[in-house]
Amino acid sequence: MNSNPILIIPGDSKSIFFEIFFKSMKLTKIKSPLILICNKKILYREIKRFNFKQDIEELDKITINKKKIKKKRIYLINISNEKHQVYMQKCFEFAFSLIKRGLASKIINGPVNKTKTLNKKYLGVTEYISHSFDQEKFAMLIYNKKLSVCPITTHLPISQIAKKITQKLIKEKIMIVNNFYKTFLGFKPRIAVTGLNPHCESVLKFNEDNKIVFPAIKSLQKRINVKGPFSADTIFLKNNRKKFDVIIGMYHDQVLGPIKTLFEYDAINITLGLPFLRVTPDHGPNEKMVGKNKSNPTSLIKAFNFLDNR
Repeated sequence: MNSNPILIIPGDSKSIFFEIFFKSMKLTKIKSPLILICNKKILYREIKRFNFKQDIEELDKITINKKKIKKKRIYLINISNEKHQVYMQKCFEFAFSLIKRGLASKIINGPVNKTKTLNKKYLGVTEYISHSFDQEKFAMLIYNKKLSVCPITTHLPISQIAKKITQKLIKEKIMIVNNFYKTFLGFKPRIAVTGLNPHCESVLKFNEDNKIVFPAIKSLQKRINVKGPFSADTIFLKNNRKKFDVIIGMYHDQVLGPIKTLFEYDAINITLGLPFLRVTPDHGPNEKMVGKNKSNPTSLIKAFNFLDNR
């Protein structure tokens, strides 16, 4: 029986991805076919290192079609191993080609070192993938069933954040998050939005929370269950966070720090606004742990289970 495959781009060769991938395959049962898009030599080096026993069938890049892809199987598409940045780009580009040909609609990519892998014009993989599909409106959601977070800005230096915060951008992210929950999860989320400044206050004459954040929230409240702005230092307290499904913050660490403290590896990174589902484990390559066989596969397992049911 054929099924919609999950495309897998392992990410950096010097990362813990293959370790957590092999552990995931032993700890969970995935119905969807899995297609690894990577270099064959790298894959089999890691198979030998971790003594992985499950069969992997190689597919031809040119003749691949859905009729050849079966449920509960792992496949490989071999990508030539060139200089790191070129190799990574080829892996992503081939995955994108399969998406555009209608052969798949789900991608998992492993951890990527952004400073070594991406073109400097992209802040992160989220921006790179969105640009590749001409998507100007997108969002990063760190998802857990109990509570998720979304940063308005992603990998910007702190000194550049305030100038990027606009009513338009805030409203855009709120609407993208709301639409994702309605479309893929089947309910309207309760959304909280943090302020930019400590306690939503400012010693300056211009207070972004009063002039930008609050008007953006107010303009959507007739259509969307959204409230705020809330002080970022208290919104994550137990009695506060249980009132919401999603907390949208003004910048990356304002919301990712708390969510990782609360759930550690029990969360996944979903890119919203794409014409397909893209998920990645919510952690980095962790080069210091490569080869030690001590890495936690929970986030990758959560990513597989999320996509396998859609």
